[in-house]
Amino acid sequence: MTDILSSIDPLAAKVTDGVVITLPPDYSGCANALWRAVIRRGVKDLHLVGVPVFGYHGDLLIGAGCVATVETSAVTMGEHGLAPRFTAAVKAGSIRVLDATCPAIHAGLQAAERGAPFSVMRGLIGSDILDRRADWRIIDNPFAEGDPIVAIPAITPDLAVFHAPKADRQGNVWIGVRRECMVMAHAARDTLVTVEEIVDDDLMADPSTKAGTIPGLYVSAVAEAKQGAWPQGLYTRYGNDNDHLARYAEMARTEEGFAAYLSEVVSGREAAE
Repeated sequence: MTDILSSIDPLAAKVTDGVVITLPPDYSGCANALWRAVIRRGVKDLHLVGVPVFGYHGDLLIGAGCVATVETSAVTMGEHGLAPRFTAAVKAGSIRVLDATCPAIHAGLQAAERGAPFSVMRGLIGSDILDRRADWRIIDNPFAEGDPIVAIPAITPDLAVFHAPKADRQGNVWIGVRRECMVMAHAARDTLVTVEEIVDDDLMADPSTKAGTIPGLYVSAVAEAKQGAWPQGLYTRYGNDNDHLARYAEMARTEEGFAAYLSEVVSGREAAE
């Protein structure tokens, strides 16, 4: 049964030191209210997997000292430029980076989703990324002699974490067209979700919502968090707060500016709103 929690704090308590977590891209429902609570708890040594990329939410966790490893195909603030705390951490050598590609991230998660030990791809052959990923191996196609393919091991995260428009009281979560969240939930050992609202309707019983709903079977816990993706947007509900994201990108360029941002937004007045 899915735990329907009364607040974000008990959900944040399920994020513990050293776990592997999949994060959605910036446009796909980022659980920023939850991440602020995780930062306040002082969680350390997280392994973040971008599905297949991430930006502000991962950068915030990196800057707050919560992250040991990043596995993704990109970390970027998009129109707001480089992800400043990720960039600083890479230059300082304070985090481990596992370089990936978008198809490879999805291939690894899809293997875990199917219960398979690996998926195979061709497009990586001839690229130098294979020199940096000893866990990605060129093997022979067992069905065709002289046909090399790359084996991508299954990515089985401890947690999938994202924000969605709504859930029902059975723990079913509506994600609409954001299918990467479905794959994340299938692949992970546990899935934690914040939502804009918890509704009384059965989302799996309504044909208009069923196709875009993750069954509660795959969801460990849900908590309601109004505007829970802010300052990033949430599809069907609200857009990015671009003024705030621009302010973050400017402040986070320096350690002092980032510390001020944490004090103001994560620990201070804006965190309480």
